[in-house]
Amino acid sequence: MLPVLFALIFALIAWQIVTHGPLRALDERLGAALISPSAVARFLADLGNASVAVPVLLAACGWAVWRGTRTWRQALAACLCMAVVPALVVPLKLWIARPGPPGMGPGGYFPSGHAATAAVAYGLVVLLLAAGRGRWVWAAGYAVLNVAVGVGLVRCGYHWPLDVVGAWCVAGVLLFVPRTRPFTVSSGASPGARTAASPR
Repeated sequence: MLPVLFALIFALIAWQIVTHGPLRALDERLGAALISPSAVARFLADLGNASVAVPVLLAACGWAVWRGTRTWRQALAACLCMAVVPALVVPLKLWIARPGPPGMGPGGYFPSGHAATAAVAYGLVVLLLAAGRGRWVWAAGYAVLNVAVGVGLVRCGYHWPLDVVGAWCVAGVLLFVPRTRPFTVSSGASPGARTAASPR
């Protein structure tokens, strides 16, 4: 049910933005108050850049396949999932056409492409590499990292807060896909691979 919940939250936010609802007004007041660019904020925002996140994902794919904990098909599934991000986010940006914060362009800011890239790329890294009890550490690190990217984007004035939340909803739907079929393990997999792919 989580993907459905994420989709419903996204639809609610998008509706509020398109109709200039009270949630959008509150979001823009909050976002304007939070803008305070700094070198740290810019560094955090840049972690959502495709030139940073995608190479990290590719390295994780290569490492997982080399270690034998994932197959090349699972690595390919992760890459294809990542490729869906711009194919989905860009049309949504054009359709919703939300203006950016002060000093940014006139439209195309919801959902945040940087936030979606970070959430999907680093989420796939967790799915590829996390195993056993240590996966909770990976999950916590993943959550902290994505909150940091979102804070950086808002503090730099690149996006409104709900742009980031909307991107997380998109990522929540996309990350469900590799957990359903490609990341299951066949009966011939090694014990280490079986542990790594346990869906718990």
